[in-house]
Order: sequence, then structure tokens, then C-alpha cells
Amino acid sequence: MDYRKLGRTDLTVSVLSLGTMTFGRQNTPEEAFEIMDRSLDAGVNLFDNAEMYPIPPAEETRFRCEEIMGDWFAARPGARQKVLIATKVAGRSPMTWMRSDRHEPRLKAADINEAVDGSLKRLKTDYIDLYQVHWPDRVVPQFGSNPTVFNVPKKAEDETPIEETLDTLGKLVDAGKVRHIGVSNESTWGVMQYLRASETKGLPRIASIQNAYSLLNRTFEVNLAEACMREDIGLLCYSALAQGYLTGKYRNGALPEGARKTLFDRLQRYEGPGAEEVNDMYVAMAEEAGLDPAQMALAFAMSRPFMTSVIMGATRMSQLEAVLGSVEVKLPADLLDAIDTLHRSRGNVAP
Repeated sequence: MDYRKLGRTDLTVSVLSLGTMTFGRQNTPEEAFEIMDRSLDAGVNLFDNAEMYPIPPAEETRFRCEEIMGDWFAARPGARQKVLIATKVAGRSPMTWMRSDRHEPRLKAADINEAVDGSLKRLKTDYIDLYQVHWPDRVVPQFGSNPTVFNVPKKAEDETPIEETLDTLGKLVDAGKVRHIGVSNESTWGVMQYLRASETKGLPRIASIQNAYSLLNRTFEVNLAEACMREDIGLLCYSALAQGYLTGKYRNGALPEGARKTLFDRLQRYEGPGAEEVNDMYVAMAEEAGLDPAQMALAFAMSRPFMTSVIMGATRMSQLEAVLGSVEVKLPADLLDAIDTLHRSRGNVAP
């Protein structure tokens, strides 16, 4: 397992991180324990969570992922010292059931303080290594909702300034509840605003950004990659397998038993115009090179110069073993050239 420095912190994180958003819906607690045990044994040292998980979010399952992880720590003495916990506070949302008084979540002090205290209790720990803003408080296109043209939305009347959010996060760092902070689903403008606020207000500096990145979605490279590389903001990418599409398991309309699309039918972000055709081309490219398609996609993501860690998920041990094996895969130059040629001809079909 390779390890890389996280931003300007003193933390080094494994090039593969464990994503946990299936725990509590697609995975039982017993299965989740096995996945965490195997991941830790393989050298994975960053486990990513969120107060909202599991996905799809629902009131009856809210907080369940953190609870399962906390139970695992309680059952595994010494594991907490080996694992870096990353979790997230929900941004602007109509999900009133996220907060105790049933108001719509915002990134204000009261919301963040309630969220972090709840996460600490559920995770059975007294500090979080990396606390992330799950998505902005601003009204912006999110999760592929406006993939081709950015129509600047009207600023919300109650938009929480980034400086206010960062000030609250800074107080959590000062209190020892949080070691480092990061953002997620953020834009270049947002990243630079966080950095400017930290410099001008003497507030903590964000160490990371968690955005989508895959063979089907390389939009991070357009502006964010340069900003993050120059400013030492580490990318922890999610959906490197395009929520399973790049494994090839959904080819020709297949719906495998227990798969996310089969259960929830909410993968529209990866089903836009041209996405199926290009996805099939990448899967075929891997097969022609004698590679497992999932391992090729993960190896590509790990090879990027701006990548700190690729967040991987698995619902079965066989999937986990395949994912872990991707760290041994090194893509030859001609295959990387072929990937870039296909990308230039087809673009980001699933942003």
C-alpha cells in the first residue's frame, strides 16, 4: 500500500481509502465489520463516513454508518490508533430530519456543532481526524444536476458565508474535537474562498477536497487540479468506478442482484447522453489489455499527480479483494495514451 501526505498536514493517508456509505443498507453490521477488518489488514488507514450515511439518505437510517463504525472501534481495541476517521457535516438541504429541531440544515455554527457532537458520540471517539463540509451552503448545481452549462443561480437570502463556516470549524480545531478540515463537492471558487478566509482571518486551512473523479468524469482537471496542486489541497476522490458502471457489471442492461442500481435505481448521474457507449469502450479497453476493468479505472485514478487517495467501496468481500488488488496495477504508457485519446474525443460524459 502506498501512502501520501495529506495537504500541508502531518498526516499520511493510504492511496486507497475505505468508503462506508453502504453500511446499514446494503451491508449488515457484521458484513461491515468484515470489510473494515480486511481493509485495515491491507493497510488502508483512512475510513470515510458522513452523518447522512448510508446512501440513499433516509430518516430511518440516518447516522447508521457512523454508529456501525463506532461499534467496530469499540469491539476492536487499538484500531482507533491505526485509523484516520474522516466524516462530514451536511450542507444546505431540505432534509429537516438531519437536525434535532427539524430545521433545514445550513452550515451555521449551531448546525455544525450539533453535527460534530453527534458524530463524535456515534463514532465513540473524542476527536475526528478530518472533518469535511459535505457540500456547500450556496445554491449551486450539485451531484451532476447541471452537467454541461453553468447557469449562475440566484444567491439565497440565507446563504451562510464561507468565513462564518470556517470560523466555526476553527473553533472545533481549537477545542480538540477536530484535527483537520476539508471540503467536498466544492468548486474552484469555493476552494479559493476558503483559502483566502484562512489567510486573512487567521483560521485553519483546508487540507483536502472530496469530489467525484473517474474515467467518465475528469472535470476536476479543468481548474480544480491546478488550484489544489499549487495550494497543497489533497484530492480524496469518490466514484472512481462511476458507482459501479466502470466495473462492467451493468453492461447490456444487466441488473445484478444486490447492486445499487438494482436496489435503488438512482444512478442517473452516470447515465447521461453517451455515457453507456463510452463506459463500454473503457471496459473493452481494459479487457483488451488483459486487465480487470475496475482495477484499470482505479489504477488510472491513483496515477494522477493531484490524487491523494481514492475512496473505494465494496459490498462483498470478493469486490473488496479486487479493489485492493488495484494497488499492484501499473498502467503502461500506451494504455494511458489510449485513455487520454478516448477522453479527448468524447469528453466528460458523466460529470
